[in-house]
Amino acid sequence: MRVVEITRPGGPEVLAIVERPVPVPGPREVLIEVVAASVNRPDVQQRRGLYPPPPGVTDIPGLDAAGIIIAVGDGVKTPSVGDAVCALANGGAYADYLVVPAGQCMPIPEGLSFVEAASLPEALFTAWNNIIWLGRLGEGETLLVQGGSSGVGMAGIQMARLLRNARVFATAGSEEKRAACLELGAEAVFDYRQDWAGAIRQYAGEHCLDVALDAQAGPYVQQQLDLMAPDGRLVFIASHQGPTAEVNIRDLVRRRLTLTGSTLRPRPPAYKASIATALVEAVWPLLASGRMVTRIHTVFSLTDVAKAHALLDANEQLGKVVLAVNEARAGDRP
Repeated sequence: MRVVEITRPGGPEVLAIVERPVPVPGPREVLIEVVAASVNRPDVQQRRGLYPPPPGVTDIPGLDAAGIIIAVGDGVKTPSVGDAVCALANGGAYADYLVVPAGQCMPIPEGLSFVEAASLPEALFTAWNNIIWLGRLGEGETLLVQGGSSGVGMAGIQMARLLRNARVFATAGSEEKRAACLELGAEAVFDYRQDWAGAIRQYAGEHCLDVALDAQAGPYVQQQLDLMAPDGRLVFIASHQGPTAEVNIRDLVRRRLTLTGSTLRPRPPAYKASIATALVEAVWPLLASGRMVTRIHTVFSLTDVAKAHALLDANEQLGKVVLAVNEARAGDRP
């Protein structure tokens, strides 16, 4: 089968199409014939040598895919051979065939194509895990999403509005991206290149946030804590602005603030399966009805994977970038 190999740490030019044997599903695993796979920021970090796969996980990049089940391992009751699914992968989605734990597969939402379905798992799993579970976003609370036009950001905005009736603020770096966040349900969107913290304070007042989802860290940390209401929760999913921060502990104690964070990739299959079950129950009906949407920026063929990574390096995308692994079927609706 064709796979994308990272030949060495570096830019998009280090990605190469090579041949490898088709994997065999083990117990409680399934083999998917991949039709489409999405490109995510962790793939870029892995290519740069900054996000190595966990021990025992394939070196092939790619964290989510959509396709057809063609074989199942021992102990698998669902899904079945022939089912169209999208799946959260531990790695390996940039390939013609992919093995994943059965519990990480979900049916493709009604009315969505393989390309659209491939754009869902990583963003939705991350948003659910960090906003709903770790952030404990409650009914009518206020959420700040840093980087609202990212895949996780757009999923989080919609999830918070539709499932928690939350008041959602976001940050984004261009007028077009801010408009997209507003269209998806954000109440107000702020330019992160300006004094976003001051703008939020002026708009909503002091201590206005209950939850913040942040991939920046560094100097953003105390600015966000200053905006937190009592019992506020700050959830980190990355640290692009820096791995350390100076925090006012007295203020954190006085207002009972929580700092937490997560990486989903090393989590065991049972944990990811529980998220998959929650998503199918709560989010899939919203996708099928059109109340929640996924936005596709562009689709590249697998052989153009370097162009897809270059686009993410430039941070010019608005919505998901997807690889059509099987170009003849990628736009089909199962």
